[in-house]
Amino acid sequence: MKIISWNVNGIRAVEKKGFLDYFHKEKPDILCVQETKAHPDQLGEKLTKVDGYHVYFSAAEKKGYSGVACYTKEKPLSVVSGFGGHTKFDTEGRILVLEFKQFILMNIYFPNGKAREERLQYKLEFYEEFLKFCKKHTKHLIVCGDVNTAHNEIDLARPKDNEDISGFMRVERDWLDTFEKEGMVDSFRMMHPERVQYSWWSQRAGARKRNVGWRIDYFYVSKDLMKKVKSAFIQDEVQGSDHCPIGISLDLE
Repeated sequence: MKIISWNVNGIRAVEKKGFLDYFHKEKPDILCVQETKAHPDQLGEKLTKVDGYHVYFSAAEKKGYSGVACYTKEKPLSVVSGFGGHTKFDTEGRILVLEFKQFILMNIYFPNGKAREERLQYKLEFYEEFLKFCKKHTKHLIVCGDVNTAHNEIDLARPKDNEDISGFMRVERDWLDTFEKEGMVDSFRMMHPERVQYSWWSQRAGARKRNVGWRIDYFYVSKDLMKKVKSAFIQDEVQGSDHCPIGISLDLE
């Protein structure tokens, strides 16, 4: 089974840049998309009805903002949008939870805390609510998406310059430490302990061309499932967004 996650920074924009060609070439069992910036009724059938896939969207109340989507070959047993009626966190279309027979998959787009202090606080509160949610599902759990935090110095090109910037602040990185202590494994770092590879680049100053990037997109897997992960990868050659796709392959037999 191959699962891919990609923050597309606007699904309508990335459609014009070869998104569907990429999708049809890769043929993942599940494709998780973040930052769709669209409601389904704003999209054509090429994006909402893909042959061979069940399609689910969680859109923000505010149009043109946030949003996640899942394309899956296998029909889930259940699909939940959000943490489940949480008025503070479920209005921005950041979460889809898909239950399958062998695992639970969370496609999640974490808040960005850079805009102002209030959004940083919102991000930290979102982390806490997410952690509570995950504690209810300590086994057979896969979490993918844009976490909006680089965990360690190896995960960004200029760690010293960004210690006080949201996305690499100690308080954010401490939360990722806590998450891992709860039994979740960063699949890419487990498979590639020393590899320097990024998943996001600023759109300023030619950062991507110079590979001045951050690894802020993750596949976290509960420890019981990690032994079934056969590969974890970052497709940094794929263009179309300021993020690139990431993925894992699993042997669930």
